[in-house]
Amino acid sequence: MSSKTQLAVGLDAGSSRTRCIICALEGEHLRYLGHGLASSTGWAKGRIADQEAVAESIRAAVTDAERGAHVCVEAATIGVGGASVHGAQSRGLYEFGRPREVDAEDLVYAVELAADVRLERDRMLLHLLPQDFTLDGRAGYRKPHKGVCSRLEANVHIITASSHEHQALVSTVHLAHLAVEETVFEPLAAAYACLLQEERARGVALMDLGLHSADLVIYDGDAMLLANSIPVWSDHLTRDIASIFKVTYEDAECLKQQYGCALLGLTSDASLIEVPSAEGRPTREARRSELNEILEARAEELFLYVRAELQRVGMERSLLEGIVLVGGGALLNGMCDMAERVLNCQASNGLAKGIGDWPEELENPVWTTAAGLAMYSAKLKLHQPPRRRMSGLMGLVMR
Repeated sequence: MSSKTQLAVGLDAGSSRTRCIICALEGEHLRYLGHGLASSTGWAKGRIADQEAVAESIRAAVTDAERGAHVCVEAATIGVGGASVHGAQSRGLYEFGRPREVDAEDLVYAVELAADVRLERDRMLLHLLPQDFTLDGRAGYRKPHKGVCSRLEANVHIITASSHEHQALVSTVHLAHLAVEETVFEPLAAAYACLLQEERARGVALMDLGLHSADLVIYDGDAMLLANSIPVWSDHLTRDIASIFKVTYEDAECLKQQYGCALLGLTSDASLIEVPSAEGRPTREARRSELNEILEARAEELFLYVRAELQRVGMERSLLEGIVLVGGGALLNGMCDMAERVLNCQASNGLAKGIGDWPEELENPVWTTAAGLAMYSAKLKLHQPPRRRMSGLMGLVMR
């Protein structure tokens, strides 16, 4: 490999699996080198409970990726998600005093004013994402360079996270002997990997559905309108099966994966399935429809939450590109069908785009977030934003 080649590494540390993607940044092109996968331990309900155990999972995934890529990784871009992440709108007002032409420094300052908000205790700024600008009351300017006004307003979306949980994740990655280049909200990274700019511009939502998290972002006009967490995730579906069928959590997960469907009528619901029993007791039989009724109820609840978020930003009828699902929860049979029924728009699984030599075995929504994190790592190396909190604006200005 050329000495000028830089590595772009994405690390998706989840409650169930830890995934690592290593790519080579060659000029402005990104090429796949290797990937790694390891079972995750040390997590409890989406939070780090044992830093050493989580660090060992990270180290195992990175080592696996290094073995395939034939390189040594020193730093990575890390995904952040879960209930501790929240999004909010903010506005910054910059009064010039007299009409004059707007320049790039004015845009930066207006966005800085929008970011100057009082955060709650134990909250930190994760991302600052400009939406548009208003010039003397005229709204909707995405790139108002050389526009003339005396009053410039910046509309931004602020994503915050728990400082404690963020620091716990960063410290855990350090325990795995890795430096942290950047921490990125996971669905934002996934959107970077699988959504084209024109898709964001026409209106699209993306949800990263994991074992203990369901994170949502909504785009319109290429601007992020909303970033938030949904209080229903894959673990709830499995626990519902375990509770109603009186089986272990592991058996419930097997039933979900083997026979489950998020919408009745898509499978042979009248067929019988074997339900495991406690040791020493014979297996039982149940109608497949009983299993799918459980899954349908919880999946419907999930997308009703999503619909409420869409209504909150006025996008319930404007998702021309529909909703894209990534993460392990997206693999459940019928999940896209349920999304279409509740949200009244098209739904699909999100797959990574734009990485050269991307292997067919990774054409799967569970790898999209890790791929997006690697792509974000490459973006950092190409643009080198001077400060973390201004990265969103620098991306806007540099396009």
